[in-house]
Amino acid sequence: MNPLELESLSKKIRIEVIKMLAKAGSGHTAGSLDVVDILVSLYFSVLKHDPKKPTWEDRDRFVLSAGHMVPALYAVLAEAGYFSTDRLETLRKLGSPLQGHPHYDLSIGIEASSGPLGQGISVAAGMALAGKIDKQPYHIYCLVSDGEHDEGQLWEAIMFCAKYKLNNLTLIIDRNNIQIDGLTEEIMPLEPLDEKYRAFNWYIEEVDGHNIDQLIKVFEKSKNQNKPTAIIANTIPGKGVSFFERDYHWHGKAPSQEEAALAIKELESA
Repeated sequence: MNPLELESLSKKIRIEVIKMLAKAGSGHTAGSLDVVDILVSLYFSVLKHDPKKPTWEDRDRFVLSAGHMVPALYAVLAEAGYFSTDRLETLRKLGSPLQGHPHYDLSIGIEASSGPLGQGISVAAGMALAGKIDKQPYHIYCLVSDGEHDEGQLWEAIMFCAKYKLNNLTLIIDRNNIQIDGLTEEIMPLEPLDEKYRAFNWYIEEVDGHNIDQLIKVFEKSKNQNKPTAIIANTIPGKGVSFFERDYHWHGKAPSQEEAALAIKELESA
């Protein structure tokens, strides 16, 4: 797919996410919408994976540390062919594998359980170290939120990755500047975030998290470093819907059916 086709796919995914959240009546809207372009870039242009062989040993691994954003991942996995898109409407329903946070299930493309923030990078670091020890060709990608940087475990893992020169690991930071209680810079300031990672001996790139062409190029570049890579992806929470965008109140809230209809109409007319 070319970037224009991927952008069109991103719009489709955002509409699916809104439908899922509205039907479930609960979930996280802002982050699920803002990471769509990142996930579309990965699964349809960068990741080495095969939905028909979900346990293929040489596949690249993706860990969603910010587990509350999983509606976007489910929609992308369904579109990629891991399961039927009809199952998306079972989000957060009893008996459904599509739980509110990811639960390890390779049959549907979920590489790791997550939810407690700050822990996903530790899982990804373990995968990356195992890959290096076993001299395996796969690459590990891990998506964390900016708010997760309030967790001490994340910084311990960052030191671990640098110590073992895990250049087979790419960390994507969803820099949307919000968390559940407000703006990140008011709750626990993170800046200068890039300098902090450099001080921990990481390779750093910063991109527009909604520019698919930029994302693909920087993902490819991250494979050729001699140290772990962190990509700061600047995103707009609630991307694509004017009354969701940049409003932290939508971090952990699902739209009503009426709000969902308005949001979908706005996306379709964009």
